[in-house]
Amino acid sequence: MFSRRSFLTGAAGLAAPALLAARALAQTRTVIDALDRQVEVPAAVDRVVVMFNYEEFTAVAGPAAWAKVVGISRAPWASWRPAIFARYSAAIPNLETMPDVGHTDDGTFSAEKVIALRPDIVFMAEWSFTALAAARAQMAAAGIPVVVIDYNAQTLERHLASTRALGAVMGTSERAETLAALYQGEFADILRRVGDGGGRKPKVYFELAQAGAGTIGNSYRGTMWGKVATTLGAENLADGRIPGPWGPIAAEAVLAANPDFIFMCGSSWVNRPNAVRTGYDVDAETTRRGLAPYAARPGWGGLAAIRNGEIHAIEHGLGRSLLDFTAMQYIAKRLYPERFADVDPIRSLRAYHDRFLPVAFSGTWMLPLRP
Repeated sequence: MFSRRSFLTGAAGLAAPALLAARALAQTRTVIDALDRQVEVPAAVDRVVVMFNYEEFTAVAGPAAWAKVVGISRAPWASWRPAIFARYSAAIPNLETMPDVGHTDDGTFSAEKVIALRPDIVFMAEWSFTALAAARAQMAAAGIPVVVIDYNAQTLERHLASTRALGAVMGTSERAETLAALYQGEFADILRRVGDGGGRKPKVYFELAQAGAGTIGNSYRGTMWGKVATTLGAENLADGRIPGPWGPIAAEAVLAANPDFIFMCGSSWVNRPNAVRTGYDVDAETTRRGLAPYAARPGWGGLAAIRNGEIHAIEHGLGRSLLDFTAMQYIAKRLYPERFADVDPIRSLRAYHDRFLPVAFSGTWMLPLRP
């Protein structure tokens, strides 16, 4: 009698139909993913491909689960956020040498690479799932199930469904429920405190602060920070001023709108010397030094936000994640200070790291230009 593992190990060179037949011998169970799809997955998951939401996978499955990961889409982590990838690589032994299956956006994703890795499961973001219909058909023919994870939708329902799906597949449902309860509780608390906003509808402007103050970066409508703004009962400057979900707002339009609050979205990008830098390895002085030129843009001195000291840096990577409630806390605390007086978003961010992540909290993630 041979075990399922030994059979699959010996089947590395089998054609897809033979591999499919082998998987059919294994006991399966049903998992509900973020799209409310019923997905049949092996009862024991030992080989995993993770294409996005790496930090969510880590928080829900636990750092030890990376021993089961046999491949990742490397670009969205190692290329987009190299400082964060380096920090996780120091804590996760196999991450630096992890095989790369390619990435959806740049056309490098390879179903053949995934199939060669013989995973039991592939975790895929919704936007990749939509874009990769042909590749999914190849993987399905090889008997490889796909579980969709979707934190990008920025709905409570999909945040919770994604968290529970990760836990169900990886055998860490108790940990997943703890995280789901934490997120649901914090989200509900934020909405309760905001309420009707005291009859106010603060006007907010978000901009991607990547290329320096001389370049107008993207703002967001109906997604990312735009979704956060409307969830918090604010008036988002991008609404009606950009044609799509993201794009720059004309400088004159920002001046005419006169926002009450400005949030410049920074990160630990490389080769972006004029960006607003935030993240683990960035001190407050560095962040403020990058933020100051934005506040000094032509005409901005007369804006209500600048006059009142309400221009802020916020880590762009906090959006659309299990940690986004901390960014919402920070923004809401500036918009409605009396209602969030006892809320400390930095403390929330630190506590989350302490409980669920293998990397220590440090650095600068969100702050005002004026100390």
